[in-house]
Amino acid sequence: MVCMLKSLIYQFAMENLGKRTFMKNAEKLFFYLLLVVVLAPSCKEEDEPTETKPQLKFISEEYKPFNYIENSLPAGLAPELLNEICSQLNLDCEINFMSWEEGYRETLQTDNAVLFSTALNAKRKDQFKWAGPIASLDWNFYAAVPNSISISNLEEAKSVSTIGVIADYAIEEYLVEQGFTNLQYCVDINEAIEKLLSGEINLFPSNTYAINSALEKAGESVYAVTSEFTIQTELLYFAFNKGVSDNMVYNFQDAINRCKLNGVLKNLSQKYLNKSEFPDFVQVYTEAYPPLTFMDKNGEVTGYGTDIVKEIMKRNGVNFPIKLTSWRNGYQLALNNPWVCLFTMDRTPTRENSFQWVGPIGTNTTWIYTKDGANLTIESLEDARKLEALGTVSSWFSTQHLQEQGFTNLVYESDPKVLTEKLMSGQIDAFVCTDITFPDILKDLGYTYEDVRPSFSVMASDFYVTFSNGTPPVIAQQAQATFEAMKADGTYQAIQQKWFSEINND
Repeated sequence: MVCMLKSLIYQFAMENLGKRTFMKNAEKLFFYLLLVVVLAPSCKEEDEPTETKPQLKFISEEYKPFNYIENSLPAGLAPELLNEICSQLNLDCEINFMSWEEGYRETLQTDNAVLFSTALNAKRKDQFKWAGPIASLDWNFYAAVPNSISISNLEEAKSVSTIGVIADYAIEEYLVEQGFTNLQYCVDINEAIEKLLSGEINLFPSNTYAINSALEKAGESVYAVTSEFTIQTELLYFAFNKGVSDNMVYNFQDAINRCKLNGVLKNLSQKYLNKSEFPDFVQVYTEAYPPLTFMDKNGEVTGYGTDIVKEIMKRNGVNFPIKLTSWRNGYQLALNNPWVCLFTMDRTPTRENSFQWVGPIGTNTTWIYTKDGANLTIESLEDARKLEALGTVSSWFSTQHLQEQGFTNLVYESDPKVLTEKLMSGQIDAFVCTDITFPDILKDLGYTYEDVRPSFSVMASDFYVTFSNGTPPVIAQQAQATFEAMKADGTYQAIQQKWFSEINND
């Protein structure tokens, strides 16, 4: 078998000959070769006999457009991708379709089993070995149009009468982890749609592809339901029983990477998902947190932190898409998935061992803000404990800090703008935010910084670009070295000057 490292060198060279000077792509070549080196367990010589590969038992469910049966044959993005992978690895490609619950159990109990398309989450992370990701999914709460329910966060969804779920789905596991007690279990998505439209359940968590397919199958219009709230994003993988050898999983991952490089996965995404985007080698996420990270009027993600990340990528010859999401969502993706970059993040003892850190790229101070003119005095954390309602953003470092301090009066939202409006309307007494971003949030909502008062300083902290722990350390080390070079040649200071009027270059 030709060593994958040699194969990728050859492939990359052939793709770039005649297009541009090879040296212009040297850094990109370095990155992709680095990707192969850190993933591959070994590199065999061509004249070494290839070991006999064990056959795998592939298990899936009908979940259009990712995997389903059409004209008695497997169809969908994942089966077509699997067929290409098996062709590369000389594996049989027979797929066993069954219910998700049965397939999940079968994969856990069968040494050579592979389950797809499987979302990686905290519960499953150590139950399987993983290859991917091959696609991403945004999960939303859906309601029937006649029974539309207005919700803006997870806490409000907990007060809904009934939410339909399917056992062992990643989204069901997530809702259970979040403390939902109003769940009604359905056999499959078809039963869930029937109950949703009849009013037997009020909400159902799903994604655009799955729910549209189920509505079509039921003979209903895709406009019969409406999305009420985006819950989270999931990345989809092939999940291997832990009895499958590491070498097989690595070879599988190599084959997926080749399908990303040669356009196969892009074509499949266009064919089945009507989009050319697919999970790249590194998933880069950030939140709306101006002026550090936000979306401008042209729909581009920009900001101080964004410019730093883009410059790091540029100097390493890569340009991974930057996705804007809620902090809670990005944080969970980085905790659970390998090869995820999340920025900007404050470094705290709670988070220290959960991520790899690049920076620091800046410093900010966290304040407890009150509305100007409010008759409140906050001179200590003890004073803050006595407030009836203290607003804080889910998964922010300041939230984690206050939780550790035993605060029980916290009001959570995933969007700082929602909490800002609650502060200005008197729904909460105070709001915990940083001085570097609150002025921009207020401006976007039509307020000024003079409309609030920084009442008590909770902490000062440095913020960083982070990589998930599943990312090879050499990637974060390379990013740190690049950042140090940016400081040495003045680029870092120029980015600071662009975004901030007052700069501390210590």
